[in-house]
Amino acid sequence: MNKTRIELLDVVALTVDLPEYNLYRGQVGTVVELLAGGVAFEVEFSDRNGRTYESVGLRPQQLMVLHFEPASPDSVPEMVTA
Repeated sequence: MNKTRIELLDVVALTVDLPEYNLYRGQVGTVVELLAGGVAFEVEFSDRNGRTYESVGLRPQQLMVLHFEPASPDSVPEMVTA
């Protein structure tokens, strides 16, 4: 499983700190809207009770898709650079 595209409802993690939003690398959110034809994404960050505490437009370089299934042995990890 080597998914390179970010899609609507993907669970993602930040790869950068965004202190202006009180968000930091590793925080987990959900893609809730595709912006600019999929060039950017609205990501919603929620607490354990499902309450949204931040919603921010982000670029793909600021995100990594989280996977909940084993990767195929044939897949090659993709290096993301910011």
